[in-house]
Amino acid sequence: MPVRAAGAESGTGISKSPSETMEELEHTCPQPRLTLTAPAPFADETSCQCQAPHEKLTIAQARLGTPVDRPVRVYADGIFDLFHAGHARALMQAKTLFPNSYLLVGVCSDDLTHKFKGFTVMNETERYEALRHCRYVDEVIRDAPWTLTPEFLEKHKIDFVAHDDIPYSSAGSDDVYKHIKEAGMFVPTQRTEGISTSDIITRIVRDYDVYARRNLQRGYTAKELNVSFINEKKYRFQNQVDKMKEKVKNVEEKSKEFVYKVEEKSHDLIQKWEEKSREFIGNFLELFGPDGAWKQMFQERSGRMLQAFSPRQSPNSSPTRGRSPSRSPSPPWVINKTSPPSSPKAASASLSSMSEGDEDEK
Repeated sequence: MPVRAAGAESGTGISKSPSETMEELEHTCPQPRLTLTAPAPFADETSCQCQAPHEKLTIAQARLGTPVDRPVRVYADGIFDLFHAGHARALMQAKTLFPNSYLLVGVCSDDLTHKFKGFTVMNETERYEALRHCRYVDEVIRDAPWTLTPEFLEKHKIDFVAHDDIPYSSAGSDDVYKHIKEAGMFVPTQRTEGISTSDIITRIVRDYDVYARRNLQRGYTAKELNVSFINEKKYRFQNQVDKMKEKVKNVEEKSKEFVYKVEEKSHDLIQKWEEKSREFIGNFLELFGPDGAWKQMFQERSGRMLQAFSPRQSPNSSPTRGRSPSRSPSPPWVINKTSPPSSPKAASASLSSMSEGDEDEK
């Protein structure tokens, strides 16, 4: 899109000829990435080719989304060792500071980092690649300077520098971003609490023995891990002990599972036994209880047996009392002929005895 000349009529939109001014040159600044199908490019491979004047913007202008013909170029730098969520959130804030922004990220080299800050876990190549694959990054500047110079800012057409607002004292300065703040080019971001590269390294140092033992198991040598001979043997012995503990733990878990299954089955058996026993007791009481069927049946059978052994007698018959079964009674009118009474008194006595016998029968 051509830029209008300063003296051009606002209504015509006609610019001066190239021989008269350079403002006719188009802005060719790279645009923000619209897709995430490829990593961000390096600055030395696709550097800004814009030859038009790079007008200085204020933060208020940038927040309004101007200028419309180019994105706001925001720069963020750092070491980015052990790239983590705190780094990504800082870059996300830098990317979203303005409606239309192009984020350049500068990464310092190993030599510069070791000189001013200290040893890193990841080398510079690994740190460059980590930044290229962050979704918020549009361009990566390798071997970035520790202190930003006007020449560097002009070379990369940087509008604003994004970093947290905490003064960063280094390289003999109380704050390496002091001159950027004074120039009105600094925009602050917020640090993510609870995570940093130093925190991650502290965890590794704290749990060094655990990591060393784990890597020995994976096949790393003691030399690669910088472990002495004695510590190597100690770690290997601890690994064997841990394996035995794991086996014992597995056996205990299996035993607990087996006992649980046995208890569960025993509970089911006991419950079934209780149900059967209640059923058996109920049937027993129903049969042999005080009012059970067996008692009624026994009473009925006993009554039948008694009737069978002692049948009912005729009402006219009466039992014989005081008589000998071998002798049959003789009628009262039969007189014993063999022994007649010797005297009239004896005869009267016999008649009286006979009359008494008849009363007894009655």
